[in-house]
Amino acid sequence: MSSNSPVRQPNFLIFLTDQHRADHLGCYGNDVVRTPHIDALAQRGTRFDRFYVSNPVCMPNRGAMMTGRMPSVTGARGNGVPLPLESVTFADVLSEFGYHTALIGKSHLQNMEDRPPALPPQAQATTRQSRQYGEARRVDLHAPAYRQELRSSWERPDHQLTLPYYGFQDVVLCNHHADECFGDYLRWLQKCHPEVAGRIGREHGRRDPEFVAPQAWHTQLDEFQYPTHYIAEQSMDWLTRHTTERPGQPFALMCSFPDPHHPWTPPGRYWDMYDPDAMALPPTAIRADGAERHVQWLQRERADGRAQLETPRMFAAQAREIQEIIALTYGMISNIDDRIGMVMARLRELDLERDTVVIFTSDHGDLMGDHGIMLKGPLHYQGLVRVPFIWADPEGSAGARDDLGSSMDLGPSILRRANIGSPSGAQGCPLFDEQGGALVSGRSGVLIEESQQRAYVGFETPVQVRTLVTDRYRLSLYHEGDWGELYDLQEDPQECRNLWDDEGSQGLRQSLMEELARTLMRHMDMSPKPTSLA
Repeated sequence: MSSNSPVRQPNFLIFLTDQHRADHLGCYGNDVVRTPHIDALAQRGTRFDRFYVSNPVCMPNRGAMMTGRMPSVTGARGNGVPLPLESVTFADVLSEFGYHTALIGKSHLQNMEDRPPALPPQAQATTRQSRQYGEARRVDLHAPAYRQELRSSWERPDHQLTLPYYGFQDVVLCNHHADECFGDYLRWLQKCHPEVAGRIGREHGRRDPEFVAPQAWHTQLDEFQYPTHYIAEQSMDWLTRHTTERPGQPFALMCSFPDPHHPWTPPGRYWDMYDPDAMALPPTAIRADGAERHVQWLQRERADGRAQLETPRMFAAQAREIQEIIALTYGMISNIDDRIGMVMARLRELDLERDTVVIFTSDHGDLMGDHGIMLKGPLHYQGLVRVPFIWADPEGSAGARDDLGSSMDLGPSILRRANIGSPSGAQGCPLFDEQGGALVSGRSGVLIEESQQRAYVGFETPVQVRTLVTDRYRLSLYHEGDWGELYDLQEDPQECRNLWDDEGSQGLRQSLMEELARTLMRHMDMSPKPTSLA
């Protein structure tokens, strides 16, 4: 395209999965899991090989994706802290410039459950405590506006989200995971399939006698009643309605799947699509040499019978459990891929593909047996913090990129491609220009934050980690104690040799610590702009 050619406003179709590692796709080198439709996007688009989360947990990273800002800056620093409604999202900005925006599927920008937080015990106060000003910010996170995604709110028949919702003008909500989802999805299931609507979830699932993995059951739903199909079908219907009702208006549709996040309940044929016996264990799943202290803590917890196997908290897994979970996860991913194929077919039927940028990514990865650990937590191994990012642009070129990318680059990239500037205070980098050409992030390192509610894996206070990933190294600094992690990803891609205390690596450690400090300084909040010199 000539640089003088008029720039069209492209559409955006964003596929988002949940807890999906980069290497769990064919286009990222996995020769077992079948993902032909996602692979086709990568073949005609740009595949980022070094794309990292800003936080390896759902809520904070989803907030970063929507705002282009680090979780510590948005205020949504961890699960349990909603994204403040004052936040400006890329959907807000697109709406101002004439786009129609929609979210179909999982949101999780606010809390989904009413469970009390896992706060550390506080010492008995000896001073009077304010009831009105208990927080440093004038925000009431218990207000109705922050209860919109709660399961208990959706139990009221008249409950609906207040639109626009974080900039999305249309929302079809399917919150939570596996066959335990609620929202608009559950209302549809109750109306259209009442015979199964009361028989979903773990209490109704059938445990397979041949499986030992926790959080795995045969769902009562078939593949066409399962949330993944519902989200795809709703997305297809939305595209059709948009084309009919708003012809020519650009759109941004986020199609957000709750899978392949645990529990592992792939429906129908997807349950046994992959044989656990054929699943190779990760190279680090069973290590004969010394594991790191946080891994050892989880191993002792499992050996002592204290591991929490039926919760979202990470746990040390046995070899057979890992094989089964990988097989079931692959089944869930293939189900997603089939549904992405359906949505893409509808896009082509409506003659929208030539004007639509299609994006595929995930909110974070999963340890999935790396170092013998399952799920997610403050162990910033590559399988958890590195996610897929595919940008298929009808005006762009195809190929792989090893530029360091961050999940908070999503919004700035979409806005720049639409020829719109990011709001002041956005920290992500646009990775493409308004004509689809590649832009370089210019990063020397990617910052990853984690601020946990829980005190575990050997720490006595809630775990806080700050990680810097550079072209070659991964440095992780923990708030508590003098212990940390330093890995040479070039010489040690499996992250087995921690160089933190290595005598010959102290100069490297110091230089990376300085780089981490400078990176943290660069990510200070610069919004709002000054209004005066004094």
